[in-house]
Amino acid sequence: MLKRSLCTAVTLASFALSSSLLADEKLVLYTSQPNSDAQQTVDAFQAAYPDIEVEWVRDGTTRLMTRLRSELSAGVSNPDVLLIADSMTMTSLKQEGHLQAYLSPEREAYDEALYDPEGYFYGTKLITTGIVYNTAAEHQPQRWQDLTGPDYEGLVTMPSPLYSGAALIHMAALSDHPDLGMSYYEALQANRAEAQGGNGGVFNAVASGTKPYGIVVDFLPIREAAKGSPVEFVFPAEGVSAVTEPVAIMQGANNPDAAQKFVDFVLSQQGQELVSQQGYLPAHPAVATPEGFPARDAIQLMPINIEQALEQEETLKQRFSDLFGG
Repeated sequence: MLKRSLCTAVTLASFALSSSLLADEKLVLYTSQPNSDAQQTVDAFQAAYPDIEVEWVRDGTTRLMTRLRSELSAGVSNPDVLLIADSMTMTSLKQEGHLQAYLSPEREAYDEALYDPEGYFYGTKLITTGIVYNTAAEHQPQRWQDLTGPDYEGLVTMPSPLYSGAALIHMAALSDHPDLGMSYYEALQANRAEAQGGNGGVFNAVASGTKPYGIVVDFLPIREAAKGSPVEFVFPAEGVSAVTEPVAIMQGANNPDAAQKFVDFVLSQQGQELVSQQGYLPAHPAVATPEGFPARDAIQLMPINIEQALEQEETLKQRFSDLFGG
């Protein structure tokens, strides 16, 4: 009887140890990538690391951060790693002590402007915001200022920074531009431009012809134009803003080793080639741009001070709300 009990105890202990080891190989990812892109990213990572199980949660950055902050306030840290739209959100999480630093060896291939110098987060792609127009439209705008002219009155739609991280970054970049500034948004409002929730709604409005012109992130019109959608994307002459979809490891990560492997993978040549195949501009300078994009050096990026933009976040949102409504 004693021998049987001892064997049972050993078996249970072995099972517990085995379960613990298996749990250590589980990675929890929170991401704002579109569902299909998130699945492709997870599939590619698991092909490279078949011993690591990935559980992922997908939502828009704003909703995802609401969920995450609610969990953190309750003393719970569910995700190991984040892959979300913008560096403003990551900077906020860093300042609040929710991220841990990791100096990925892959960072050496990147422009220093694309990652946090202490290794708290790394940009994985460049998603720029420019102008989209329906190919049946009367005009083909080439500059931001064009959208404020009489030919475009009541015909322009754009995403709201109250809902879109990319739109907030865009507003911060344009507000700090010497030739545009906050007066640009005032001119859009005076020209009866219409704001709506996110970039997807803007694209759909322009593609359907409901609004012939829009302000939108690049990959939607470029990718859909290749499939036959009647749209054209323009990188305006004054430059474009960009979000970098950074990746970061949570301070309370249950599996930091797997999280580091995930960071290294999305920054690697293989991970960045997947970014290009998905139709995005890779952050890695040696990886070719996808079909439909101009050469990398032909894209003029507007500079943006992320910490300053973070300090001005509520002011920018309130000003937008005053002009265009909530």
